Amino acid sequence: MESFARDTGSDQLRSKIVFILLVGMGVLFGVLTAKKGISFPIILIVLPPLAGFITSIFLNPKIGVLSFIIYCFFVTGFARYVPGIPYGLGMDGLLVLSLLAVFFGGFRKTDWSPAKNDLTTLALIWFVINILELGNPYGGSPVGWFYGMRSATLYWTLVTPLTFMLLNKKKDLDTFLWIILGISLLGALWGIRQFLFGVDPMEQRWLDNGAAKTHLLFGKLRVFSFYSDAGQFGASQAHVGIMALFLALGPFTFKRKMTFAGIGMTILYGMLISGTRGALFVLFVAVAIYLFLTKNIKILIIGGIFGIGAFVILKYTSIGSGNAEIVRLRTALDPNDLSFQERLKNQRILSDYLSTRPFGTGVGTIGNWGVKYNEHKFISQIPPDSLFVKVWAEYGIIGFLLWFGTQLYIFGKSCGIIWNMRDLVLKQKLMALTAGSCGILFASYGNEVQNQMPTSAIAYMSWAFTFMAARWEASDKLLNKNYE
Repeated sequence: MESFARDTGSDQLRSKIVFILLVGMGVLFGVLTAKKGISFPIILIVLPPLAGFITSIFLNPKIGVLSFIIYCFFVTGFARYVPGIPYGLGMDGLLVLSLLAVFFGGFRKTDWSPAKNDLTTLALIWFVINILELGNPYGGSPVGWFYGMRSATLYWTLVTPLTFMLLNKKKDLDTFLWIILGISLLGALWGIRQFLFGVDPMEQRWLDNGAAKTHLLFGKLRVFSFYSDAGQFGASQAHVGIMALFLALGPFTFKRKMTFAGIGMTILYGMLISGTRGALFVLFVAVAIYLFLTKNIKILIIGGIFGIGAFVILKYTSIGSGNAEIVRLRTALDPNDLSFQERLKNQRILSDYLSTRPFGTGVGTIGNWGVKYNEHKFISQIPPDSLFVKVWAEYGIIGFLLWFGTQLYIFGKSCGIIWNMRDLVLKQKLMALTAGSCGILFASYGNEVQNQMPTSAIAYMSWAFTFMAARWEASDKLLNKNYE
């Protein structure tokens, strides 16, 4: 009987040309893997699902923005396990793809009005200022400027309108909160694993390559989880952990309150084992702002007493001195601490250097990007140790006053929105967001945390949700009026 099976895959393999091509491809992939490392075959495996993921963003741009906030938590952790890939540019890609998806989804048909607000305007103004800094006569490498401006302005400029356009419902705020609470909890558990059982081989390699100088102090590991370093891990854990505790005080069911409280306490333990002293100021400022937002004098007084009590215990007693993590936190309140004195010394040097440079020395000339791309400049050799100092150095005193004034305006308006809110559940969520992001801002005086991921993404989206809530409140009032 004649067979009807012709030209099957197995038949094709018998062809000499196909066989030679397959062998050639195998040799080529082997050579590229040997040269590029394991990242090359991983890229080949990832490409098909990546294409499907990009398609899903164009079908539903909201996926891109939510993926961005998730990716921000893991971006630096990926590099420890599969090095050699510019993971940071993936954040840019997700935001740009989301923006392109909105455009291609129908530019003229799209309602752009949600993005027309003062927060978006402020972001655009700051973006233009960064563009103008390219002409700074003291500026350095354009490559350094590019990498520096991404965290300084690009993410804020892209995240703000996308949040207003795509995450503009109350359920989107809930999704955002559960994402940052859930991944922060995972980060705390990952950090507890490091603290109890030690780091894995890839994390150890990262420590051996230089990170041990700042993460192994007196034989004790400063836990860093899957974040960029212990400083960012501790600050982010303080930020999200205190937000969770604020939510636990809200008008929710007992089960929901206990869930928030349990998540918050676990995350704050992650902050403690990070050994990050600056995280303490996130807590103090966030609690102070939260009490201020309640407009409840009784709660404000009681909270103030507890806050002062915690400060006195850390500053003037030796309670908890048997715990290395508490001892390190206590040094944050010591004005004679050697690290603090070194920072003051650097600031005096910068003060003299910047006295004749009112517009600073340009974006990307100080900090990590300054060392990498502007090593020939004097200012690149001075560690900023602070976001405030970095802004002052790059934009000068004029730029710093504009930046700080913008920050104060955002928090001032956020407070006004919260005070006028009648929806108590929504108000509690906004109080947690505003108090947390305000704590991060003032903690950035001691550490460069607000412009690092995931903290900056959380802060930018927190601002957008708070400003957006004013529209929700106005819509609810109009609905109630029409119903009456």
